[in-house]
Amino acid sequence: MTGEQDIPRLVLFPQTAEVNQKDHLVIGGCDSVALAEEFGTPLYVFDEVDLRSRCAEFKAEFKQRYPDTTVCYSAKAFTARAMLQLVKEEGLDLDVVSGGELGIARSLDFPMERVHFPGNNKSAEELEMAIQYGIGHVVVDNPHELDMLREIAGKRKVNILLRLSPGIDAHTHQYNTTGTVDSKFGFTRSTWDEAVNTALAAPNLNVNGLHFHIGSGIFEMEPYEKAIEVMLEYAATIKQRHNFEIRVLSIGGGFGVQYTVEEVPPPIATWAEVIVNKITSQCRELKLSLPRLIVEPGRAIVARAGVALYRVGVIKDIPGIRGYVCVDGGMGDNIRQPMYGARQEALVANRVAARETGKVTIAGKYCESGDILIRDISMPELKAGDILAVAGSGAYCIPLQSNYNASFRPAIVFVREGKARLIRRRETLEDLTRHDVV
Repeated sequence: MTGEQDIPRLVLFPQTAEVNQKDHLVIGGCDSVALAEEFGTPLYVFDEVDLRSRCAEFKAEFKQRYPDTTVCYSAKAFTARAMLQLVKEEGLDLDVVSGGELGIARSLDFPMERVHFPGNNKSAEELEMAIQYGIGHVVVDNPHELDMLREIAGKRKVNILLRLSPGIDAHTHQYNTTGTVDSKFGFTRSTWDEAVNTALAAPNLNVNGLHFHIGSGIFEMEPYEKAIEVMLEYAATIKQRHNFEIRVLSIGGGFGVQYTVEEVPPPIATWAEVIVNKITSQCRELKLSLPRLIVEPGRAIVARAGVALYRVGVIKDIPGIRGYVCVDGGMGDNIRQPMYGARQEALVANRVAARETGKVTIAGKYCESGDILIRDISMPELKAGDILAVAGSGAYCIPLQSNYNASFRPAIVFVREGKARLIRRRETLEDLTRHDVV
């Protein structure tokens, strides 16, 4: 077997990834080339051992430092029913951002008291659903929602968190930044006092605490520390003005993951150490009781566990300019590169140890010039029929998929101990047309 020391990019793949004697990429004990033959391509493969171990890692690293921690999986990163069932089994809470995600959780008998519902533009129907189901928290985002929730709740008591925008730049891509002043998310600083006054005065709202989220793909500790400082200072202000102490502090997610060999994020243990130290020291200084801590990883749990398999088709060389390697997927199943320049890396799954010969651009099959998966990546000489394995495909690729060009969304399998389990079949023409009215 060949390991990470021989093939540096293998570190970007799931924990069980290795190379067998055929020089094929193996994930969860399953030969990826055989998986491509059995289930077709494009195919999304998730290592179940990797998924479960990351759930356990978040719980262990935070709880051993701060026992009153709730780890809450952010469903928007990857929302398949099998994934939410796994989260349920691993004892994590669930963060949903739509009635659809809430409905999927409900269909699995996910404990509703372990579900939390942020989102910047919830409908009246979604709020009614959340109240009816008795979810853990509605995370109230803005004055309009606060007024609407007070009316919809009626005589029922609803647990809420207030989402405050801390005005902190997380130093990530502008499309992934959520905690700055210029953001659609959360109460802006000028409305904090009014939000707190209104919520505390509402007899049908039980204000448990505060929530913030500063962005995704974060590699730096300082923005998190600053945001915690801002929130706890305001919590102290609330205590002084209203004789009310927050019981919950939800700090969002956004923990960076490794998509390239060069960019290595802090380990979860380091995140936990810095975050817990900041909260405990700040609460001590401000004479605040330690709140229940909620962390919301999504990408950090699923990104590395997922691999996308494609089959190479047309290869186009433009002398002196660029070589294009076209695969049978693209922006229809992974729009992250066209959307915000996301960088991923890949291996040739059927010839993993082949020597790199030059740079190529991996392009998709869709009728858009921007349909690019990976720009300028060093690869071996590729030929039609090769299987390309793209690492770090577990987060956001699947939820952002579309049927552009009337394409079929790919199948998804979970692999473990040499066995593959189909958790979502490939779409068919019937799926594409079932909603049409002629």
